[in-house]
This record gives sequence, structure tokens and C-alpha cells, in this order.
Amino acid sequence: MQSSIHPGRSASRALLSLVHPNKELFQRQRALLRGAVPAGFPSPADDHVEQRLSLDEHMVRHKASTFFMRVAGDSMRGMGIFDGDLVVVDRAIPAVHGCVVIAVVDGEFTVKQLLLTPDGRVLRAAHPDYPDMPINPERDFSIWGVVQWNVHKV
Repeated sequence: MQSSIHPGRSASRALLSLVHPNKELFQRQRALLRGAVPAGFPSPADDHVEQRLSLDEHMVRHKASTFFMRVAGDSMRGMGIFDGDLVVVDRAIPAVHGCVVIAVVDGEFTVKQLLLTPDGRVLRAAHPDYPDMPINPERDFSIWGVVQWNVHKV
């Protein structure tokens, strides 16, 4: 089976570098500006800090079961998940039809959309070069976690 993550590399190393929630990241708080950010010209009158913002309050529901993983490869670019992105994965959330999951297939990590079909479970890439991956009973398969957020540089 060709790795759906990065050809020629072990997916467990290439796909995602697993990073446990970083206490320093969670303890840092950033300024949240009052009001929405206009896409036109900024107003100097709106440069007032409303409150402090902590990313874990907005991105992490279950601290003990949430991990950050780095994506390698382009199989999910159709869903806005690109090579080098950081995904926030929660292992406490049940996987349901249509969600993006981190799965372990035959001992290798992969990030794909989970589909529950009449014929069984299917992992689907969001890129036309990657075929669907039906999960049959002969495969060693488990859902490692559910992707909740994707972070990438603009």
C-alpha cells in the first residue's frame, strides 16, 4: 500500500509529528480586539483591547485528550488542510460520518474524512489523486482522534 501521506516515507513519521498540548502555549494569552476586523481600511478608533484571549478556551474542549499534529502531504487540500498545517485533534470526541479523523491504518497514521456507507467505513481524501480507502475487516484500523481545528499560515 502506498502511503497516502507522503510517498516514500513512513507515514507514522512523515504525516504528523505529535505534539502534546504545550503548557506554555495554553498559558499565553493574546489580546482580543473589540469588534470584528474589517476587511477594508482599519479604523484607528477601534484599537482598543477588550479582553485577553486564550487559545485553549476557544480551540480545546478536553485538555487531557487534545493533541496538536503537524500534517505532511497534500491529500486533504480540498478541505483546506495543507502540507505543514497544524491540526488540533481531540481523542475524546466520537467519530461520526463526515468528520475529519486521524486514523491508524495498518500501523500508519493518516488524516482523512470518515464516511459511513452501506458497504462499511471509507476514508476519503480531499484530493483527486488519492483514491478512497475502504476499511475492510482484514485491515488493522482504528480512529486515533477527531480533527477539531486546522491552523495554517496565511
